[in-house]
Amino acid sequence: MKRSMTSRRTNLMNYATYLLVIAFFAVITVMNSSGNLSSIMKGMLVPICAYSVMAVSLNLTVGILGELSLGHAGFMSVGAFTGVTAAVALGNHVSSAPVRLLVGMVVGAIFAAIVGVLIGIPVLRLKGDYLAIVTLAFGEIIKGIFNNLYVGLDSRGFHISLLSDTTNLDPDGTLIIGGPMGLKSIPTIATFTSGIILLLITLVVVFHLVNSRTGRAVMAIRDNRIAAESIGINVTKYKLMAFTVSAALAGAAGSLFAMNYTTMVANKFDFNTSILILVFVVLGGQGNMMGSIIAASALTILPEALRSFSTYRMLVYAIVLILVMLATNNPTLKSFFSRKKKTDVPLDPDEPGDGDEGKEAV
Repeated sequence: MKRSMTSRRTNLMNYATYLLVIAFFAVITVMNSSGNLSSIMKGMLVPICAYSVMAVSLNLTVGILGELSLGHAGFMSVGAFTGVTAAVALGNHVSSAPVRLLVGMVVGAIFAAIVGVLIGIPVLRLKGDYLAIVTLAFGEIIKGIFNNLYVGLDSRGFHISLLSDTTNLDPDGTLIIGGPMGLKSIPTIATFTSGIILLLITLVVVFHLVNSRTGRAVMAIRDNRIAAESIGINVTKYKLMAFTVSAALAGAAGSLFAMNYTTMVANKFDFNTSILILVFVVLGGQGNMMGSIIAASALTILPEALRSFSTYRMLVYAIVLILVMLATNNPTLKSFFSRKKKTDVPLDPDEPGDGDEGKEAV
């Protein structure tokens, strides 16, 4: 009975998360069509979607897998640079912007997943602070690589060089990645609609993974690794699966994020970005995907909403963040919401209660 109630409560939360995203899309669409949406807010819609996907994907690693990763922005940068490169390469062959965006996100997700596997095989054998430090180093290594990478495209194909620009492009060629200058001539084809679709796909993938046999194995590893190993669960395999899915979703988000701007440098995906995404997860609640989306949206909008405070804007932002963290970690509020969750789930009269189970046993 307890398992049935827990499953029902989980399904209700999942559906509520889908409805929240759809309602947000509907409200923004109505406001935009009526002219009540400011230009600043319009420019923030795609980043909100990208950061929400990043928060949900990191929550899969931190909240579900139970491992602390400080290099999630590295996977985002891999997706951004490879996805934009693929979209630019298709420019002369595919005129449809949605198709180019889709291909770019898929390519970004694939390359980020490959990097996730290569990093995850040795790294996931570590745990705790050691894993956090190694993932932090990985993020900095990725940033350093893209800061020294040059990729160009001309009629002869791709040209790649490191440290200095020796691509020797034809006059009709395009330098896509220019080392410290980052991505150039990015096709700005990312849209709010595509961001919402990516967010919904991310939720479907994460929810199905969590509620599957794989997800239960991952959570068993999180709760007690030794006990999970004792019953035959392949710890490395399931940890690597969750880590790779998280990296792939981050790569798709990176492609979407990059193609909202005309230029993008590798320093944008630094340690501060990884910490910001981790703040989304912690503030929204570990394992709570709806909370991650709300936190990502609120903390993306908040700095712009506080712009009227001028030089004190970030100070007010920090104070608000501290107050929210104190409120969400208040024991009284936690017990109130936990009691409310229990009372909100109706009991199924067809299922036997504790007393009925005792009678049947007798």
